[in-house]
Amino acid sequence: MSTISELAVVIALAAALGVAAKFLKQPLVLAYLITGIAIGYFGFFDFDHHEVFQTFSDLGIMFLLFLVGLEINYSSLRLVGRASLIIGLLQIAVTTLLGFIMAQLFHFSALHSAYIAIALTLSSTVIVVKLLSDKKDLHSLYGKIVVGFLLVQDFVAILILAALSGLDSGNGPLIGKILLTVVEGVALFGAMLWLGRTILPRIFDAAARSDELLFLISLAWVFILAAGVKAVGFPIEIAGFLAGVALANSSEHYEIAGRVKPLRDFFILLFFAILGSSMILTDFKGLGAPILIFSLFVLVIDPLIVLAIMGIMGYRRRTSFFAGATVGQISEFSFVLAAVGLKVGHLTSDVVALITAVGIITITLSTYLITYSDAIFRRFSPYLAFFERKKMRESSMPATEIRKPIVLIGAHRTGQTIAFALPKKDLLIIDFDPEVANHLRKHGFDYLFGDISDPFIFERANIGKARLVISTSPDFDDNMTLIAELAKLPQRPKVVVRAETEQDAELLYGRGADYVLLPNFTAGQYLAKTIAVDPDMKILERLKQNDLEMLKRQHI
Repeated sequence: MSTISELAVVIALAAALGVAAKFLKQPLVLAYLITGIAIGYFGFFDFDHHEVFQTFSDLGIMFLLFLVGLEINYSSLRLVGRASLIIGLLQIAVTTLLGFIMAQLFHFSALHSAYIAIALTLSSTVIVVKLLSDKKDLHSLYGKIVVGFLLVQDFVAILILAALSGLDSGNGPLIGKILLTVVEGVALFGAMLWLGRTILPRIFDAAARSDELLFLISLAWVFILAAGVKAVGFPIEIAGFLAGVALANSSEHYEIAGRVKPLRDFFILLFFAILGSSMILTDFKGLGAPILIFSLFVLVIDPLIVLAIMGIMGYRRRTSFFAGATVGQISEFSFVLAAVGLKVGHLTSDVVALITAVGIITITLSTYLITYSDAIFRRFSPYLAFFERKKMRESSMPATEIRKPIVLIGAHRTGQTIAFALPKKDLLIIDFDPEVANHLRKHGFDYLFGDISDPFIFERANIGKARLVISTSPDFDDNMTLIAELAKLPQRPKVVVRAETEQDAELLYGRGADYVLLPNFTAGQYLAKTIAVDPDMKILERLKQNDLEMLKRQHI
């Protein structure tokens, strides 16, 4: 079978399983994993013998982390950088210690226990970011913190792999190699921040007039950086993240992200398919008890560790729970670590099989844990009060009671346009993005920092006293839930929600929405009415000035 034919099998099978997963309301990641399992089980072909597929898989991770980097601008680093570093390091220390003790209880040697503990500590940046992106939670406070401490984990994993590769080659002292890796990593990150503030904005501003050229230059930047980073010993996935960070503050980053997402979605499919195929090639005989216990440790204890750390730091139980729910699986770095350990003679095939089995179980089950974390939190929220301090750092709650006639949910681009067009005295804004919260504070808006699906925020906003509720969130399920919750109020306010498709709009109207905001419909109607009112087109200059002012505000 030719490479093209094999690629056709992967894509066709993934598409069919993806349709089934969507119909059954299951995560697409699971469909991709099953694609790989099916290909391996029925023996269509062997991914391990195809360098092209492995390269595609690496590109998928690189583009995924590139998009993550695009979202992490300098404001994000100031807001959550310190917290992510502290949480990441504490989680690594506590989880590694507990994992080591558990492995010792199963009578593994000290060296084997150390490998197992580290493998259980690392969580998958690729899977977590993909699922948070699907949930549209990357902009939330917990999403930003999670991405931050997962990158801390990845950096620690790179240091460990660098040390092991030095041990394998026998070249130079390990301490020197680790210190050099740290210095190189910090220097690269600093260089990206400097380039992102000085040189790159000029280049990309010049290319912005052509979408095709902007896309091409973006790809050139990513691949050039990948080649350079690989030359100094870092994986190309890290290059993707650094390339995104360098462009995060460019005015074109939305356009770049829109162009790159289809590439990410295609290549990341190959990563999960390869991961799925590897699951059936391992012998797990005689490892049942440790596999079960270690899997429960990753799925239950590891999230509780993050929950406890964030609770001690003063985060609300909801933020802590959602962040903790993301670490319930082991990382792709764990598989690499096991393979390298086997290569240098530190591990036996049984230990590698154990780590692989725990990976299979935790990756599959944690997908559901992250996807349905909202429902799980609502079920267990009363029991999580123990993890919440009375004095919290999420202090964006006004001391006085808020009662506003208009409640606006979501204040990104569409929401900000609405907010600046309404009287501030009549408006309360709810958003879970810390950058948006800072922006609103600067402009004097009344706001609540949080998610409207949080019962505490819903009650605190006094929505039952409002005349109008506007949701600019594009998430269909969130808007359906909002309409249902508003219908339970004794005096239901008018509700305006946003839809991405005409089909979603019809369903939202059927549920009881008073108006559904479809950007293409609404913009066309607004312009047509404006022209009808002012046939001489004099109003266009005023609209132009208003829009330019709005663009300036969004970049403050």
